Amino acid sequence: MLSINEDNFLSLWKLRFSLIGTLAVIIGLSTLFFTFIMALAGVNLLLMPFIVIAFNIVQWLIAPYIIDAIYHVKEVTPSEDPTLHAMVDRLSTKSKIKKPRLMKAKMAIPNAFAYSSPIAGTRVAVTTGLLDTLDTEEVEAVIGHELGHLKHRDVQVMMFVSILPAIFYYIGYSMLLSSMFNRRDSRDSGGAAIIGLASILIYWILTIFTLYLSRIREYYADRHSASIVEDGSRKLSEGLAKIVNSTNKVKQNSRNKSTGSNSFKALFISDPDRSEVDSAALAQLGRGMDDRKLVDAVLRKKVTTFDRIMEIFSTHPNIVKRLRALQELD
Repeated sequence: MLSINEDNFLSLWKLRFSLIGTLAVIIGLSTLFFTFIMALAGVNLLLMPFIVIAFNIVQWLIAPYIIDAIYHVKEVTPSEDPTLHAMVDRLSTKSKIKKPRLMKAKMAIPNAFAYSSPIAGTRVAVTTGLLDTLDTEEVEAVIGHELGHLKHRDVQVMMFVSILPAIFYYIGYSMLLSSMFNRRDSRDSGGAAIIGLASILIYWILTIFTLYLSRIREYYADRHSASIVEDGSRKLSEGLAKIVNSTNKVKQNSRNKSTGSNSFKALFISDPDRSEVDSAALAQLGRGMDDRKLVDAVLRKKVTTFDRIMEIFSTHPNIVKRLRALQELD
């Protein structure tokens, strides 16, 4: 098990403070502006939040089946892959959670994801590309990360938080349409347009905070993997570096650029959309390096202003910052 020194203890509390603070900002801003909009709008608008919430709950309940269809996911039986099953069983016990169903997605992109719903249960999926790219010990660390998401109930947390921006998006979209087609009363039309634009603005603000929360959840899951996997921070660091490199190569070599990886990218251990940006940190390091030297070279890279700006709009942390956070756990 990982021993946490004083610096790591303070780092953990800083992470928790950021998590709680971000949740408070998202919920607080939503409540404030939603109350303001309700005070200006008619009764019909009040039905919109309930419609959006109902839609998102239904989507959450059936999402695992949608994901299975999109990514060609099939359940892996113990007889098909006893080693992988034993790995998930052991790490689930260490995580003190019920063993999830083990799934395999037929995808060339190396990745893994955890997902669940009350009717589908908990599931952990690995792609065929991941099993082909990573060593066994690195796969173990990746699975430890995904089990961390299940233990922390990240699927439920992100589903709840994502509803709030969605409400404002649909309010804004509806009010803008109303202002465009309501030409009888210019005052009502102008008021609807103002409410619509304000709602879209709040949608973007809340989305930025939601993405930030998603990145914090990734750090938490990384920390969980390091705590249940022996030498987990090293194994996960090497696995993440190889995932980023391999993902970019697969996307470049694929004739069909649309790999279907964008629909639920927040689930993945690494954002496929960031592969080109993150791999820039690895591109000039040379070929033939072993895994440890590759990670060390990434850690020496400087995080540029452009990297920080791109990270704001990503569900996952910058690869250099992420590996540095893992190294702090050694």
